[in-house]
Amino acid sequence: MKVLKINTKSKNYNIYVGHNIISKLNLIIKKEKINFKKTLIVVDKNIPKSFVKKVKSKLSSEKKLVFFFDASERNKDLKYVNYLTEILFKNNFSRNDAIVCLGGGISGDLSAFAASIYKRGLKFINLPSTLLSQVDSSIGGKTGINNKFGKNLIGSFYQPNLVISDTKLLDSLPKREVICGYAEIFKHSLIKNKKLFLFLNQNIQNILKLKKNIIEKIILDSCKIKKEIVEQDENESNLRKSLNLGHTFGHAYEASLNYSKKLNHGEAVLYGILSSAKLSKKLKMLNNYDFQLILSHLSKLNFDNLNKFFTLKDVNKIVNFMIADKKNTTSKINFITLQKIGKVNINTQINVSKVKNFIKSDLLK
Repeated sequence: MKVLKINTKSKNYNIYVGHNIISKLNLIIKKEKINFKKTLIVVDKNIPKSFVKKVKSKLSSEKKLVFFFDASERNKDLKYVNYLTEILFKNNFSRNDAIVCLGGGISGDLSAFAASIYKRGLKFINLPSTLLSQVDSSIGGKTGINNKFGKNLIGSFYQPNLVISDTKLLDSLPKREVICGYAEIFKHSLIKNKKLFLFLNQNIQNILKLKKNIIEKIILDSCKIKKEIVEQDENESNLRKSLNLGHTFGHAYEASLNYSKKLNHGEAVLYGILSSAKLSKKLKMLNNYDFQLILSHLSKLNFDNLNKFFTLKDVNKIVNFMIADKKNTTSKINFITLQKIGKVNINTQINVSKVKNFIKSDLLK
C-alpha cells in the first residue's frame, strides 16, 4: 500500500493506493482521524455486491444509509443531486457527517457536488472503483454535473477528506472501461512526462491487462503528475488548464451524441487528444516526429477517425458545445495544444469559423 499526500490551500488529504485495501477501510479512517456518526454511501449499482457489503461492514458510524446510483452522464444532473440532499435532510445529517462514494467518476462527481453544497459542506470520502476515477477525477477536488448546455457546467471545487484507490476493484472492469481510464494516464504523459509516455508505449498491453506489478506503479505515476499541477493551481486559474488536453474536443463529442453509450468519456478524451494533436500539427506547433508517435500509440487502441460517429451535418452542433465550454473567456474557442510530448500550450485561442473548417476537413479524411 502506497500513500500520496495532496496539499492544497483549501485542504490537505491522502490518497491510498493498493490491492484489497478496502478491507482496511476502518483502520485507515481511524488513522486519518476522520470522525462521523452518520454515513450516506453512494454506490454505483454495477459494483459487485461483495464490495458494497465489505464497505458497509468496515464503516464504524452509528447510522449507514445506502443509495444505489445508476451511473450515467444522463443521470449526472440536478435531479439526482436533489435525491441525495433530500436523504441527508430527512435523516438530519450534520456537517460533521459524511458521504462515502463507491463508484467511478460519474458517481464521484455527483456525490462530491452534493457534499459540497449540503449545509455548505460535509465530509467526503471517495473510494474510486474505475481506473479513470483512480487516476483523474478522485484527485483535485473538481465536482460537477451536466445540463442541456453541456458537460460539468454546474459544479464546485471541493477537496475530499480521503481517497482510497483499491486496485482489486479494477478486476471487474470490462476492457472498454480500462481503456477509458488509460486515456487520462496517456493524457498526463503528454502534458508533463515524456519518460512516462515511452513507458506506456512499451507496456501498453500489460497495463490494459491490469498486470499487478505495473498497474499500481502507473496509477501512482499518473497521480503524481496531477498532484503537482493541482497543488500549484487548485482553482484552475492557469497551469491546471493543461489537464484539459483533449477535453474541449472530447466534451463536445460526448454532448453531441447526447452522452450515449456509443462513446464514453475516456473514449471521447482519446479522440479529443487525437484532434488536439492534429490541430497542433496544423498550427505548426507540434513536430511531425512526435505527432507520428502519438498517432502510432492511438492506433494500438484502435482510435483513428471521428467519421464513424459524425458527419458534416454535425459540425455546427459540435462547435456550439465548444463555444459553451466553461474554459472560454472570449468569442474565440480556447484549446490546449501540444508543443511536444511532455509540454503543452494552455491558451491557444482560435476563431469559430476556423474551428469549423478544421473539424470538417478532419471528418472528410
